[in-house]
Amino acid sequence: MKENHSLTTEFILVGFSDNPILKNLLFLLFSAIYLVTMVGNLGLVVLIYMERRLHTPMYIFLGNLALMDSCCSCAITPKMLENFISVDRRISLYECMTQFYFLCFAETADCFLLAVMAYDRYVAICNPLQYHTMMSKKLCLQMSVGTFIASNLHSIIQTSCLLRLNFCKSNRIDHFFCDILPLYRLSCTDPFINELMIYIFSMPIQVFTIATVLASYFCILFTIFKMKSKDGRGKAFSTCASHFLSVSIFYICLLTYIGPSKDGNKDIPVAIFYTIIIPLLNPFIYSLRNKEVLNTLERMLEVNKVLPKWGLQIVHERIQKRDSVNYLGSFKKNFAPMTEGTSSRG
Repeated sequence: MKENHSLTTEFILVGFSDNPILKNLLFLLFSAIYLVTMVGNLGLVVLIYMERRLHTPMYIFLGNLALMDSCCSCAITPKMLENFISVDRRISLYECMTQFYFLCFAETADCFLLAVMAYDRYVAICNPLQYHTMMSKKLCLQMSVGTFIASNLHSIIQTSCLLRLNFCKSNRIDHFFCDILPLYRLSCTDPFINELMIYIFSMPIQVFTIATVLASYFCILFTIFKMKSKDGRGKAFSTCASHFLSVSIFYICLLTYIGPSKDGNKDIPVAIFYTIIIPLLNPFIYSLRNKEVLNTLERMLEVNKVLPKWGLQIVHERIQKRDSVNYLGSFKKNFAPMTEGTSSRG
């Protein structure tokens, strides 16, 4: 006997509480996060594009990462903010698929870009004399274009597989955006092919990018521990620290989210972190300890008179103070033995 199922063409996103006070607070919080995320990431993209001295592989990959973080934030946050202030939380099937496509595209590109950035740091530290040969502008361009093509194809495949599913169990998605796991729970079609596509395409991407990051950092750590100079070790560690922190946060959250879980409510906190918080943190992780970015930002603000004089003076004093500390440390190391030797001879 055949069962009659009405197929769902609209969903209702019910990922957050219905408490009006909590909704208003969350709306203000996520609005501020969204604003800072977009200004930080797009500002970093503009900064790298306008400053010719930042047209190096490391900053080109960083600019692409910031662009993908902006794409991820744009795919998720506007609809989430709309649902906080709207009684109608419906989203059509095609809007849902569009949201998933851009999220999958951005997250896949992030995986590739973090792996490429790890390889770039490996070449810079382990083979510094061959860096410009091994990381040429042509190879850098090929890696960037290849990342976007592969990410686009992967996103198209996964979205096409979702479109073959029929949704008839319910139209309520226990999440704040359309993602693959919550949609599987609503499907009355066997998602075997979808899961097969994940094992064929998504899992190799994860394995390849994680293996690239781990192999790169294993070689980097091995090279750093062989260095005799403490200053050299410190400089190498500071060069890799921001990227390693970003990679660790991203992959821990992503692997936690895609891991086996029967409770859909546990997905939401982790999803918030890897779709909203990580795009917010990345510009600060990569910029605040980066002397070249801070110097470029200071020059641009000074030329365009964006900040008042006292604001520019604070930025300038911070950079100057840090430079003077580094200079004094270098002076003491290089010239203190000479002065001690002179005084002993005298």
